[in-house]
Amino acid sequence: MKTLLHKAEDRGFANHGWLQANHSFSFASYFNAEKMQFGALRVLNDDIIAPKMGFGTHPHDNMEIITIPLSGELKHRDNMHHDWQTVKPGEVQIMSAGTGVQHSEINGSADTYLSLFQIWIIPNKLNVSPRYDQKHFNEGDRKNKLQTLVTSMDSEHTESLKIYQNAKISRIDLDKNNEFEYKNISSTNGVYVMNINGEIIIDKLIAKTRDAIAVTDSGSFIVKANEDSQILFLEVPML
Repeated sequence: MKTLLHKAEDRGFANHGWLQANHSFSFASYFNAEKMQFGALRVLNDDIIAPKMGFGTHPHDNMEIITIPLSGELKHRDNMHHDWQTVKPGEVQIMSAGTGVQHSEINGSADTYLSLFQIWIIPNKLNVSPRYDQKHFNEGDRKNKLQTLVTSMDSEHTESLKIYQNAKISRIDLDKNNEFEYKNISSTNGVYVMNINGEIIIDKLIAKTRDAIAVTDSGSFIVKANEDSQILFLEVPML
């Protein structure tokens, strides 16, 4: 097993006034030749968006886009839906950009900041018809057990959102001193473990809040919580 610690403070950072953006991988004006992507995981942005602000209409194609609100209220509109779609904490949103889609994302609150993860995964099927979906996941269902959020179109998992890639996105809220064994859906996949908050240890590496640990060449690994921790697992093919 190979592991590599990515410290939160080593991420790219952009202060746009209305947007405070942390980039795990090269994005927009942030470029780091050693942090272009992690396999099929191309983007992991940790964004804080000011009230009533957001991203105007812009295009995407041939990318699987996943948004996970952590606090606040996201509103999304695209050329597949003319009405605004509200996405709240506890919900996950996916969009297969495929042949091309135009969309807008804004903070739906007039007085509360919006915090979210935006994730881009390179698809294994190009030029599909664009599609959108979202789903609510109960917080209690990830208490010391894995909650699967997103899986491949080919997966038999029925409770998750679907994307065009042999990937898996999942969460767990692990109590202090508890351990969990993560088992890959494929031994050739890598897992990017984002510690949302708390403190965890994997293979003797300690990850604090917003640190991440990249795990490769392993079919499974143990995560231990040194504190109560919320953990996001991003498993993807290593392209």
